[in-house]
Amino acid sequence: MLVQEFRTEVVPPAERWDLWQDVATRTHVPNLMRSERSDDFDATMRVLPLGDLQIAELSLPHLDTARTPRTIRRFDPEVIQLNCQLVGDGGLAQDGTEAVFRAGHLIMADTSLPYDVRINATSERSTTVVVSLPRARLPLPPRTVRRLLAVPVPVDRGMGGTLYRWLADVARRADEFTEADVPTLASVTTDLLAAVLGGCVDSEDALPPELRRRALYTRIRDLIDRNLGDPSLSPATVAAAHGISVRHLHQLFAAEGEAPAAWIRHRRLERCRRDLADPRLRGRSVQSIAARWGFTDPATFSRVFRRVYGVTPTDHRHHHGNR
Repeated sequence: MLVQEFRTEVVPPAERWDLWQDVATRTHVPNLMRSERSDDFDATMRVLPLGDLQIAELSLPHLDTARTPRTIRRFDPEVIQLNCQLVGDGGLAQDGTEAVFRAGHLIMADTSLPYDVRINATSERSTTVVVSLPRARLPLPPRTVRRLLAVPVPVDRGMGGTLYRWLADVARRADEFTEADVPTLASVTTDLLAAVLGGCVDSEDALPPELRRRALYTRIRDLIDRNLGDPSLSPATVAAAHGISVRHLHQLFAAEGEAPAAWIRHRRLERCRRDLADPRLRGRSVQSIAARWGFTDPATFSRVFRRVYGVTPTDHRHHHGNR
């Protein structure tokens, strides 16, 4: 069983606040915390580790959390934290933006920047699902991610509703999952987050030129991710699908320090690496996995995979099989 569960009720009321602060620091990041209920802090936390991604369900009373420059210097894993509020409300201030969130909202914070989070005291304990993942894992431009910090995103319909139900269900069923489920859980969670956050950019009207550029860039990366298995996917087909020139496409990627062909290859390799490590796909050959993600020449795939990851696809699969 992967899930780790912590309950403050296992110690006397006078010791519960200290226990919570210790557990929260070890499972997330060091922060300054204060609560009106510190004399009897009745809270629970269920943590589901998924490699470099983590899903945690927190049920707790009033809590104020501050991440300061000092706590950042103490330890910063450079992760994005996304709070999906299930019950209760609160507020978040970061990077010059301050907002109130409620049940049915997703709100994002960056551990590398100071923030203040407030969970309001109510007659009912607040419940939130917190997803923590490296900034580099979220397939969105860094500038777009920063612009969405402390911005409440409704997750009550469409892709947002799908994400809300997914996170609530994963948290509820956390004790049912095994190591074999980790790659799929992490991948689906990341893809849903990217789709919802990318949709926030796409849905904005009358964007300034720079924000329109970012929105177009996000849509292009989403199209690439949805078509990685198509061997014909190339900068030319991507540009044509969005009604722009190949030169314009290269300019969009260059602004983010990337190249479209290299990005397509990178995403294909990442999907292949994930599938090769998945024990449920042991029956598939290396060649079929490569073909699934758009690599038509086995020799080229093996050579590129080894150059990028330092091992052959077969050795990578054996390494994870032995583990």
